Amino acid sequence: MLFFSLTFIIIFAAVTSLKFLTLRVEWAKILPAKPETTLTLIIAAAHWAMSLTLFSSILITLNYIVRKRYFPLISIIFVMGLSFAFCFGISFALEQWKSVPPAQVSGVQLGEKGLILSSVVLLEGTADPLGPRVMAIPNQPLVFHESAASDRGRTMLPPVPFGDDTPWFLESVAVDIRINAQMFQRKFAEGFFPYLIYSGSIIFLLCSLGFAIKFSVWPLANLFLATLAFRGILALVTFFNTPEMQEIIGSFLDNKLQIDLAIPIFFTGVGLLIHLYSFLVYAVKRRVDDDN
Repeated sequence: MLFFSLTFIIIFAAVTSLKFLTLRVEWAKILPAKPETTLTLIIAAAHWAMSLTLFSSILITLNYIVRKRYFPLISIIFVMGLSFAFCFGISFALEQWKSVPPAQVSGVQLGEKGLILSSVVLLEGTADPLGPRVMAIPNQPLVFHESAASDRGRTMLPPVPFGDDTPWFLESVAVDIRINAQMFQRKFAEGFFPYLIYSGSIIFLLCSLGFAIKFSVWPLANLFLATLAFRGILALVTFFNTPEMQEIIGSFLDNKLQIDLAIPIFFTGVGLLIHLYSFLVYAVKRRVDDDN
């Protein structure tokens, strides 16, 4: 579907750009304790953005399908297929980018007075990596820091989104999105079929929530309910992927294959029940309309 494709691409590009800028600010604040390359930051931002884009694009597309009253079965099949194709394609491209050699950042020694590392000048030698330094931020005047640890919070960079002052709800969403993105990476590294089983079960469950968008006669209320439902699925995915839940599931199963299949089977089963419920509701309403 053209609508879903455009929605996915636009959201993915926008979220990746914003996440990259956020990571860039965090990276600049802690240099040189955590050296990163631009490509590494882009890959990390894209993985995080793909997880968020998957949930938000399916939510928006389901709302569009309900409002336009398209045939739900065919539309949902197309949405599921496109969702997996986009996620797999992005994961494959990012995995290929990881093999690109990073740009080497070499240090240039200036006598005994200091060492230049990227945009940071370490003063009085390099024995103490958290000692005095001068921060050179683009389009900003030079900033002197007596101690990187104590002066880290006084840099002239803007505050980072999802930081310490962020509301708990938004911060928890960001954490769940990051954990879900890490699971997508892990399953992709295991192979095509583990990735297909895991991502396919999540996409199938997400696409079954069309009933939440038409639960009420008010479109805004339906969108709010659907957002809560999608947030619940994201939290559920995080909950089942925690080490504690993995240990509990493993105590009831025999081998690792059964453990890896347990969560996708659960998501698929819940999705089937929701799809069956939606079909029965649709059949009953159709029967009532025919009788009237």
